[in-house]
Amino acid sequence: MHLLKPRLSEKSYATSQATNTYAIDVPRELNKHEIAAAIEKQFEVSVKTVRIVNRKGKTKRVMNTTGKRYANNHGSQSDIKKAYVTLNVGSHLPFFEAEEAEAKEAAKSEAKAKKSTKTTVTPAAKTAAKAENKTSHRSLLRSRKSGEK
Repeated sequence: MHLLKPRLSEKSYATSQATNTYAIDVPRELNKHEIAAAIEKQFEVSVKTVRIVNRKGKTKRVMNTTGKRYANNHGSQSDIKKAYVTLNVGSHLPFFEAEEAEAKEAAKSEAKAKKSTKTTVTPAAKTAAKAENKTSHRSLLRSRKSGEK
């Protein structure tokens, strides 16, 4: 059994929601067919396609200082192999369940807030508001006519 590590980021979450495609870090020695078989076996889902990206590790500068001596060494990050796995319709990986539950809960609370903010306005209140608006408008016109601002 191979270690398949999901890439959990905002971008991978967006692609999983839009196209049912998940980004997964895989060992470098696996090919597309082995990755598809491992995912089907581990998560019990049906895989539609697998795309692979080999990312070369970045070269990093490492500074060693000891007293007056400086050593400028170069290190590098490990190479990474990523697999973008698209699942068939109806299949789903459980990587982002917490975010999905949180989004559903937020939508429910937003719907409740909309319901509670809707208030019924009585006809008497409407006429009172109109009358108040007319008087404020009249006073504004009077002040303009007299030259006041």
